[in-house]
Amino acid sequence: MPAEFEEHKKTWMIWPERPDVWRDNAIHAQHAYVTVAEIIAEFEPVTMCASKTQWEKARAMLPRYIRVVEMSSNDAWMRDQGPTFVVNKQGEVCGVDWKFNAWGGIYSPWDQDELIAWKVLEIEGVNRYGGPMVLEGGSIEVDGEGTLITTEECLLNSNRNPDLTKQNIERNLSEHLGVEKIIWLPRGVYNDTSGHIDNLCRFVQPGVLVLTWTDDKSDPQYEISNEAYNQLIREKDAKGRPFVLVKIPQPEPLFITKEEVAGLTITKNTAPRIAGDRLPASYVNFFIVDNGVLVPTFDDPQDPIALQTLQKLLPHRRVVQVYSREILLGGGNIHCITLQQPFGK
Repeated sequence: MPAEFEEHKKTWMIWPERPDVWRDNAIHAQHAYVTVAEIIAEFEPVTMCASKTQWEKARAMLPRYIRVVEMSSNDAWMRDQGPTFVVNKQGEVCGVDWKFNAWGGIYSPWDQDELIAWKVLEIEGVNRYGGPMVLEGGSIEVDGEGTLITTEECLLNSNRNPDLTKQNIERNLSEHLGVEKIIWLPRGVYNDTSGHIDNLCRFVQPGVLVLTWTDDKSDPQYEISNEAYNQLIREKDAKGRPFVLVKIPQPEPLFITKEEVAGLTITKNTAPRIAGDRLPASYVNFFIVDNGVLVPTFDDPQDPIALQTLQKLLPHRRVVQVYSREILLGGGNIHCITLQQPFGK
């Protein structure tokens, strides 16, 4: 599995529409997705997948240089619903189609989401490999040189693969992604129901990791980040290198408001949103594109610090801030709604 900072052929996204996930019939989320897609398209091609009832709207709202294809879905998180692209020793791009169960069943049905990876691979005409377990793309992070980082909170959760041991899961990851070293961190970001690694800790180059951080010991995130830091400073990657760890401060805690909850259409098929719930905001949920980086921002005093930190770490890429509260309200952020397709070699 190539690292995200390697060259891309294109980026994939899915058009949001669920009124029980996205407030006010998803109109605010749709505008946010348009912004993300337009920025990515400055660096590389973008394909947006939209359902037959939303295709015309998506086509009208998106510029002509962004491809819009018709594709059914249950929600709009291409990172987790789409395939994991891999490259074999001959330089051929292939895709792993993992099993999907809506993050342990937080909504239903998810039958159309289960088909997204297959459809993407069919459109691109690349070989498809069936993944033998439930896995979301945001739950794994690789350096492209044999190292993978994940969390026990996600992959060992009984709502994902209750019949698999840790050793079973490691074997599946090694066989399907070509990784040699797997590092298990205990937990993801506080109140992130998925416990995904892509909100907590990311590679910016081999051997260099960024970690979401707070110095406030009264914040529940402090313990999570601190235990991850203390583990990672003792670890080495697949090449035997110790990690360089860079802390990126989290924004001030953000909470969902009564007005935002009121905009949702409540159904029995989706986990409820409650006013006052803390949102899992993190600058680490950035997306690296060719010659650029999209970084979520929150109108917070820490925004410029996060941007400056990433610009220093990635000096040859243009760092672009994207105000992303609307995406965060849906349960994720910029990295969660995007999926890179690599070039072959």
